[in-house]
Amino acid sequence: PNENATMSTESQSYQNPLVKRYASAEMLQIFSDDNRYRTWRRLWLALAESEAELGLNISEAQLDELRAHLDDIDYDRVAEHESELRHDVMAHIKTFGEACPSAAGIIHLGATSCYVTDNADCILNRQALELVRSRLARLLGALEGFALEYKELPALAYTHFQPAQLTSVGKRAAIWAQDLLLDLKEVQFRLDGLRFRGVKGTTGTQASFLRLFDGDTDKVEALDEMVTKKMDFEARFRVTGQTYTRKQDEATLHALSGLAQSAHKISNDVRLLQRLGEMEEPFETRQVGSSAMPYKRNPMRMER
Repeated sequence: PNENATMSTESQSYQNPLVKRYASAEMLQIFSDDNRYRTWRRLWLALAESEAELGLNISEAQLDELRAHLDDIDYDRVAEHESELRHDVMAHIKTFGEACPSAAGIIHLGATSCYVTDNADCILNRQALELVRSRLARLLGALEGFALEYKELPALAYTHFQPAQLTSVGKRAAIWAQDLLLDLKEVQFRLDGLRFRGVKGTTGTQASFLRLFDGDTDKVEALDEMVTKKMDFEARFRVTGQTYTRKQDEATLHALSGLAQSAHKISNDVRLLQRLGEMEEPFETRQVGSSAMPYKRNPMRMER
């Protein structure tokens, strides 16, 4: 088999035992090696461009060479370097430098590993939240149509899962939509609040950049701002250590947890209603409900 083809395919999609069952192709691409490490190269380019604009000895020819090699990552060469260096960021710096020999000396100039790793995480998490927002908005649109279509179709409501009073199928769907709308607002709130780590040096003091710019604090501050803007962020953390605060990641997970709770409620409702015969998820012509009991119509989509 062609090992390079295998490597190329694997680099284009995030690898995890659960992904084939649960993740979309779009989300896998966001967290793929290709997207992550191409983002690293774009971060190195943004840093070099900004340093050049602020007066460091970096030529346009060097920048052009970096621009020409943002996407052609030699993963075999990265693996060779990493087996020797035992450091993933340095392995990528070496590989990028080999593709851009005249610019090798300006790659990662003044930066620390977390400049690329943490800032890339901020970028990828934003891309993922944007995908969630888009799909959630489409889901709400579909659910609105369903609720309006069946707003007058009577159904039995339950308390304690015991028969209670009449409701409608549309009303039940409106409850689901209300939860999802709250989730959409929370996702948007988190997106609006996402910050970039920025250009902070090894421990957040920017000491390496102060040396590069001969103690000119204005240029160091400008560098931080310029790279932030080049990577399409409106805000950056004013204070960091080596890493940006993981409170930002926790806030993102909080929004996703809320969405997961809504999905669980909806799927559990449908699962129970399918048992009662009031509502049923699609069941395809050749679909099998059980290896031993093929007559079963299991709500596998809701359970998944």
